[in-house]
Amino acid sequence: MSGLINEGISAQVKSALLNEIYTELFITEGGGGDINQEHEVKQIEAASRKRPTEERPIKCNDIFKPLPEQNQPIKTVLTKGVAGIGKTVSVQKFILDWTEGEVNQDVLFIFPLPFRELNLMKEKKLSLVNLLQRFFPETQDLKPRHYKSYKIMFIFDGLDECRLPLDFQNNENLVEIEEQTSVDVLLTNLIKGNLLPSALLWITSRPAAVSQIPPECVHQVTEVRGFSDPQKEEYFKKRIRDEDLANKVFSHIRSSRSLYIMCHIPVFCWITATVLERMLSEAEGGETPKTLTQMFTRFLIFQIKHKSQKYSGKSETDPQQTRESILALGKLAFQQLEKGNLIFYEEDLRESGINIREVSVYSGVCTQIFRQEHELLDLGKVFSFVHLSIQEFLAALYAFLYFNTKDRNIAVDKALQSESGHLDLFLRFLLGLSLESNQTLLRFILTQKEKNSHSNEETVKYIKKKIEENSSPEKSINLFHCLNELNDHSLVQEVQKYLSGGDRLHQARLSPAQWSALAFVLVNSEEELEEFNLSKYDPSEKCFLRLASTLVFLSKICLFLYYRLASCNLGVKTCESLESVLKLENSSLIELDLSNNNLQDSGVELLSAGLKSSHCKLQTLRSMCETLASVLKLENSSLKELDISNNDLQDSGVELLSAGLESLDCKLQTLRLALCNLQLKMCETLASVLKLENSSLKELDLSNNDLQDSGVELLSAGLKSSHCKLQTLRLALCNLQLKMCETLASVLKLENSSLKELDLSNNDLQDSGVELLSAGLKSSHCKLQTLRLALCNLQLKMCETLASVLKLENSSLKELDLSNNDLQDSGVELLSAGLESLDCKLQILRYLYIKSHNRKLLLKARVHQSIKCELCLQSSLGCPY
Repeated sequence: MSGLINEGISAQVKSALLNEIYTELFITEGGGGDINQEHEVKQIEAASRKRPTEERPIKCNDIFKPLPEQNQPIKTVLTKGVAGIGKTVSVQKFILDWTEGEVNQDVLFIFPLPFRELNLMKEKKLSLVNLLQRFFPETQDLKPRHYKSYKIMFIFDGLDECRLPLDFQNNENLVEIEEQTSVDVLLTNLIKGNLLPSALLWITSRPAAVSQIPPECVHQVTEVRGFSDPQKEEYFKKRIRDEDLANKVFSHIRSSRSLYIMCHIPVFCWITATVLERMLSEAEGGETPKTLTQMFTRFLIFQIKHKSQKYSGKSETDPQQTRESILALGKLAFQQLEKGNLIFYEEDLRESGINIREVSVYSGVCTQIFRQEHELLDLGKVFSFVHLSIQEFLAALYAFLYFNTKDRNIAVDKALQSESGHLDLFLRFLLGLSLESNQTLLRFILTQKEKNSHSNEETVKYIKKKIEENSSPEKSINLFHCLNELNDHSLVQEVQKYLSGGDRLHQARLSPAQWSALAFVLVNSEEELEEFNLSKYDPSEKCFLRLASTLVFLSKICLFLYYRLASCNLGVKTCESLESVLKLENSSLIELDLSNNNLQDSGVELLSAGLKSSHCKLQTLRSMCETLASVLKLENSSLKELDISNNDLQDSGVELLSAGLESLDCKLQTLRLALCNLQLKMCETLASVLKLENSSLKELDLSNNDLQDSGVELLSAGLKSSHCKLQTLRLALCNLQLKMCETLASVLKLENSSLKELDLSNNDLQDSGVELLSAGLKSSHCKLQTLRLALCNLQLKMCETLASVLKLENSSLKELDLSNNDLQDSGVELLSAGLESLDCKLQILRYLYIKSHNRKLLLKARVHQSIKCELCLQSSLGCPY
């Protein structure tokens, strides 16, 4: 491999050494073969607002190295990424580094097989050996045994360009590399691992096509995210050698939000550098592009002026020929855009009316826009535009010439109706071309008759009407981009005026269109938006609901970490919106302040559905205790279970909550406060609740709080009350020791004690603690049925103690968890004496780390007493049951 890279196309005049301009791309673990149906530019715009996550970047050369938690070797890697994001360049860099002996030297052969070229062989019948010989003639001398004995790698670039059926379900299985069949069968069997099962496979694809590969055939999914912000600047400094000019170019890009966002895509960085390097130097003048339409218009002009080296010796190209070529390409772009095609073959060109014999004219006039791949043997030719956005620009140029004003309004409607947004960028270009300034630049293509003679006021008015009607932030945001292309910023400026002036928006009485403008301002703000404070805009539920869909959208792209909604007159409908935010898979919301709002029990019930979601990452529900207390006081409150675990409530939060727990109308039976940063004072507060005659609490989870023995001593004052109805008490990981066992034993001895389940796991009780606790377990008043003592630093003596408990006629223990304690075989022997007793009522025993014949004692006890075994998870001999 030569080490040359052609930015944009394969036949560009100016090639550069890859290692000189290559900028490391941001590649991460992809997390699966999901399909994103949104327009790829919209994906880039959303990704630009995402804050850094805990995702681990992966170096291109390390994609076959297992991650620390992966125990199996990686055979097949699927790398996804939007068009132009750098997938093919990553492949080129991988091969170059391998060729130069830098990395992956355990691989003897690498065979790059782009799908666009494999498509040309879809009608052929050949073996895998034949296929490789067609692409790589130098393999003629390789014997079939060599392919099996050497470590080889196949790289299939551009799955989204594949026009083969890839019928994994119905294709026959194939194991012989010399057996002839179709290319489709060869590929599916390579990917499934039937052919050359030891070979490494690397497949690249746009996101929408990854589902063509069965998930079970892929061992690792990675995603190319393009350039991060620092990488953008690095690229321009490498690409433009003049440091002052590079800084000037980057400063201009930084000043335009839309251009800066698009520079996440390396191909767009190349387009931008191509245009701005000349415009900001002394070579060319004119207004510097600030919108996408201006940038692409300038790029088209530059390509026509600076033709390929093939045409450099000729005089100026015939204007009529140039016009015809551009319009023919525009027609091809428009027709293939409707079909969703990025790669074209000769039949596609014929369908668009392009003469195949004159195709060099088209690629010659626009050498860096429309390209013809090298012809593959005798199989035909492959064509494409450099990037989807260029295809969309040319399609818009074609539509501009043949659409009237009414048709442009229809285009707006079609873009709004598209769920995937596949016409969004096309629409921006179409409307941007309506500006006289852009038409002036294209005067060599447009005739006087084709120029837009009417005012754009009608189009602007129509778009604003659609913004007024539309509630979807995704759709309205694109319409605001369209207004930018039309040089109309009135709605945004109106809202920015209110915000910058410090006026609250409720005083401004915004129209629906202005509310949408606020959403656009938030999405495109250059500030690091971590906090959404409703009172900054309008402390009302009306305002929140106006922004609700926008907040859901912003949460999808991980924008806000904190919601400040205190004292904002919010009610049930707010909770409904918040529920959808909390359930979002990629929401980054970690703190929610809803204090001093009238949410009611129905609102909190809605909110709790979101809090219970497996996707919810909320760490702090600040001042929610006061709100929940007011809910618990309601006469019609039906709340019976409340789980606000994993929140920084602290003792003061429980103090607020107790106002509701102590209410005569409170019907709460289950309260979970695990991992809430609770300490001593809270125990005294809850003890007073348990003493109440009207208390209905039956289950209390205080696990993972630093209560210590003194805290349990305070809590026991409530547990000992004749009014206490508590049946389940969880105190796992509460920093408890010896003294606590004596305290709880005194509770278990009480005639009125109703405790049936006690979890003391993960506390340093030791054998002496269980000895103290057994005084309560042996009491004739003890009603305990479940006792959990996992990870309590227990040893031999404890087994003898518990065996004596199990032998008692009055013992009610049905479940005992002793897992993760070093009891050893001798402990098992002591415990079995209790298990075999006729008075033993145990039904479930959790007991790990059993290594010898004493398992037979437990088996004997199980047969005798029908004990359900949940043992031997760490047994070297396996479980006998």
